[in-house]
Amino acid sequence: MRHPLFKFFFMKKKDQRIIYKASFYSFFNKVTDLAPPLLIGAAVDTVVKKESSFLGNIVGPDLMTQLYVLGGMTVFIWSLESLFEFLQKLTWRGLAQEVQHDLRMDGYNHLQNLDLEYFEHKTSGSLMALLNDDVNQFERFLNGGANDIIQVMTTVLIVGTGFLMMAPKVALFSFIPIPLILWFSFSFKNKVAPHYARVREEVDALNSKLGNNLSGMTTIKSYTAEHFESWVLNGLSENYNKANKLAIRLSSAFSPIIRIFIVVSFTTTLIMGGALVSEGSLNVGAYSVMIFLTQRLLWPLTRLGETFDLYQRSMASLDRLIKLLNTSYSIKDGTKTLNLEKVKGDIKFHKVFFNYKGFPPLLENFNFHIEARKTIAIVGPTGSGKSTLTKLILRLYESRHGLITLDGEPINNFSLKDLRKAVSFVGQDVFLFHGTVRENISYGSFNSSLDDIVEAAKMAEAHQFISDLPQGYETVIGERGQTLSGGQRQRISIARALLKNAPILILDEATSNVDNETEACLQRTLEKASQGRTTLILAHRLSTIRHADHIVVLENGKIVEAGAHDQLLLLNGSYKRLWDVQTGEKKYFKKNVCL
Repeated sequence: MRHPLFKFFFMKKKDQRIIYKASFYSFFNKVTDLAPPLLIGAAVDTVVKKESSFLGNIVGPDLMTQLYVLGGMTVFIWSLESLFEFLQKLTWRGLAQEVQHDLRMDGYNHLQNLDLEYFEHKTSGSLMALLNDDVNQFERFLNGGANDIIQVMTTVLIVGTGFLMMAPKVALFSFIPIPLILWFSFSFKNKVAPHYARVREEVDALNSKLGNNLSGMTTIKSYTAEHFESWVLNGLSENYNKANKLAIRLSSAFSPIIRIFIVVSFTTTLIMGGALVSEGSLNVGAYSVMIFLTQRLLWPLTRLGETFDLYQRSMASLDRLIKLLNTSYSIKDGTKTLNLEKVKGDIKFHKVFFNYKGFPPLLENFNFHIEARKTIAIVGPTGSGKSTLTKLILRLYESRHGLITLDGEPINNFSLKDLRKAVSFVGQDVFLFHGTVRENISYGSFNSSLDDIVEAAKMAEAHQFISDLPQGYETVIGERGQTLSGGQRQRISIARALLKNAPILILDEATSNVDNETEACLQRTLEKASQGRTTLILAHRLSTIRHADHIVVLENGKIVEAGAHDQLLLLNGSYKRLWDVQTGEKKYFKKNVCL
């Protein structure tokens, strides 16, 4: 299986040129960093041999001239080193920030395109960890770890070449530990990789619980479950702590073991090189260079432990990110555009089969016709499939078999954007964003004027309470609209749908959280809003749908009754029983459950 880093490299073609450039700067930064020992060796050679030194043979026998040349070379090389260090840091860190942004946005945009089924087994906390913590782990590696690896490889290459040129025998013995160090490093990498994968899993679990608890703080407090939740979170945090400690214990053992190899190599160079100098087969300057280069070669290897630690953490995170980006989605975008002004809103379900993943079929051979510009109501017990129909119309889920058409055209032929623009939807679970009332009403209709927003709020019976808020339409309502009541949140969501002014209006328990007086006002508003558009109303409270053009009773994914309100009452069936219970005329019990 291809390594995560290679997968990333081939996925991010636009960053390849920057990676090459940053690697080039890292390479020459290390080349110029290794040059000073050569200058030191030349200086020693010049002072010891004077006019017969290596440099003297090039610039002349005068000692001061040689020293001035050495000084100039030193300034030049140090300037180059500083320049390349600046360029490599600037390029790597700039790349890290760019990649961090791209990965986060790529991951988020891909998540938005995934089927809702993907989110059924995911928590917001785990996805937050993926888009934030995992992205940041890889950004840290690009910030420093990538440069360290390139520079270690450059050092081994250059120092090895230099040693072979100056003293092949010393190089042979000095470099014996290097393959052992590299072998040990890669063995260590393979051993520690599963531990960092487990660390990421524990981070997932911890973030999931934190996100869940912060969202459910009201429930935790109302059930005085603070101690229990603290105990559960403590267990998850301990699991993360233990997983991290084990990975840290392994990575901490790396440097001390590497130092043993380093001491052997350094001592070999020291003794064998000194012996060659005493024999006269190696000059003092070359010996000085070898000592300094050995130090430059070997001591950076002690940092391989930290580098590999950073590397393994980032690769575990990158692997998770790539898996997300490679997650396929079954709901494919259509190609046909939809002219909203020409949409009639005639919707048909033809022999539709659907089940939620892992659950038995909910709809089997289901046929249903929603006539254009009519108000159709669907009633039925919880779990009968009412909300599922709206999700299929919006293609939030895809039917397993069968056909759903809009104005005679299969809905999967239309672009998802156009299809969903044709529908104003008010769900039973109202979601408001952290922001102002104005921003929440105009969500999806971002260019709406304040006058249009106010008009929609008036139609939704929301203008009065909004005007009473501290800053009116500019009042910040907090995450999920937590500063508002349930009924207020619902009226804002209705205003949002009315402002969208789509040819199809779907109301899923849209007035369930408002009082009777407000509901009566909203009913009049919704009756007006329904004129000239197709309206689908899903309701438990039958009083909200008695004036619908057509009412369908749904049970266990099947239509058991259909007709107008008065017609259904005369059938004396399921609808009549529901009506009697809700009007208080009769109590109906079935299997000890009051319907």
